[in-house]
Amino acid sequence: MKEGKGKKKKRKNSSRPLHFSSPRDWTSEGEGWGCRARRRGRREGGRGGSAILGFAGPGGEEEEEEEEEEEARPPCGSALAPRSRADPERAQGCPPSPAPPLARSMAGRLPACVVDCGTGYTKLGYAGNTEPQFIIPSCIAIKESAKVVDQAQRRVLKGVDDLDFFIGDEAIEKPTYATKWPIRHGIVEDWDLMERFMEQVIFKYLRAEPEDHYFLLTEPPLNTPENREYTAEIMFESFNVPGLYIAVQAVLALAASWTSRQVGERTLTGTVIDSGDGVTHVIPVAEGYVIGSCIKHIPIAGRDITYFIQQLLREREVGIPPEQSLETAKAVKERFSYVCPDLVKEFNKYDTDGTKWIKQYTGINAISKKEFTIDVGYERFLGPEIFFHPEFANPDFTQPISEVVDEVIQNCPIDVRRPLYKNIVLSGGSTMFRDFGRRLQRDLKRTVDARLKLSEELSGGRLKPKPIDVQVITHHMQRYAVWFGGSMLASTPEFYQVCHTKKDYEEIGPSICRHNPVFGVMS
Repeated sequence: MKEGKGKKKKRKNSSRPLHFSSPRDWTSEGEGWGCRARRRGRREGGRGGSAILGFAGPGGEEEEEEEEEEEARPPCGSALAPRSRADPERAQGCPPSPAPPLARSMAGRLPACVVDCGTGYTKLGYAGNTEPQFIIPSCIAIKESAKVVDQAQRRVLKGVDDLDFFIGDEAIEKPTYATKWPIRHGIVEDWDLMERFMEQVIFKYLRAEPEDHYFLLTEPPLNTPENREYTAEIMFESFNVPGLYIAVQAVLALAASWTSRQVGERTLTGTVIDSGDGVTHVIPVAEGYVIGSCIKHIPIAGRDITYFIQQLLREREVGIPPEQSLETAKAVKERFSYVCPDLVKEFNKYDTDGTKWIKQYTGINAISKKEFTIDVGYERFLGPEIFFHPEFANPDFTQPISEVVDEVIQNCPIDVRRPLYKNIVLSGGSTMFRDFGRRLQRDLKRTVDARLKLSEELSGGRLKPKPIDVQVITHHMQRYAVWFGGSMLASTPEFYQVCHTKKDYEEIGPSICRHNPVFGVMS
């Protein structure tokens, strides 16, 4: 009896899955479809069945022990069968019902890799996490040497030059290398550098074997189909990935907003305001598809706010080291800035009670190592104010962000305008200022109400339009909304069904990635 118990315990431990992620209905203690398939594969061809779950199983004696144990199991309903409250089917010796097809597609797979390449920073990590594991600058440092070397040295260096490069923070810290930024305004401009960049992203940062992971990559609005084909060629030809999905950033930002309490139902219809370091876009999305003809570009983003604060500090504070003025302005923006409801009242607050509102920033001089202190006053609210008064920083562009959003929605088909007003989603680091969403909602509501009132007056009071619900969604995943949306969707079973596989790529070619079906609403 004791030997039998020992064998049972050993088998229980050996059947526990060793992969990273599993579907919702998988239980590590129970015996699912994978364990049965593994044993069946062992009977048919030794180790072959264990490859289903992605790990090598033992052979020889342990296989025989498992088969003997299976034969010795008491029949269903037998008095000798062990009983348990947790799993009545397993307690009676009956195999549980097979998992549904969607769950089967996920079982045994390693988690998908999610990579969001932006103009300034690249966010990367594994699906199922709430935030990216790595956030690195989207730059690459390569050796550009014009020196004439002798033939022997050239022969030694031939083929090694391609390996001599760095990415991210390491690239910025290499003064003797040429630093390149392969992405500009969200669009890849140098595909050779991008391939080398992705090489280190996968092997050095994610530490992944690309053959074992599906990949979800992001693309900006109005990305060309040719760029999708280039991406597919790199991922399938160079890295041999089993599956690839290219998602639009705006759709992922909408999916990330589902975590907000303000969202009543999961929908992929809404207006996305995506503001990063280099550019701001207003993107209308209907049922998961971007309305490309109505997208508007705003030439104001985080970098412009930093430059504006730097200019204000230069005029007033003389104690800032010149070589650290930009760094200081960025720290002031991130630490102290907020959006005010009324500009005149805010100036009045600082003038009447300056000690309450004026903050102090302390930095260290990089050369002398001495501390310097500056007062931060009007810069706190004047920096983000350029979203609502762009003429402060850019005399060529004078349209406030609230008017741009209203114009974008008015250009869309009439039947989707109300849903677009009701679901305005913020995404990106430059939308993280305190009260940014509240100010935008107030200004936009005033514009919409004024137009409705005017139409009522023009009709002589005969037409009374129905009020339009304007709602700006803010949530705690806003900063990395695109990456989090990708992580959330790539951890669902539907993701593996809509991915373009290596087999499809070899049969049809890179043109399969021109279209990526929308999914996620049903999950």
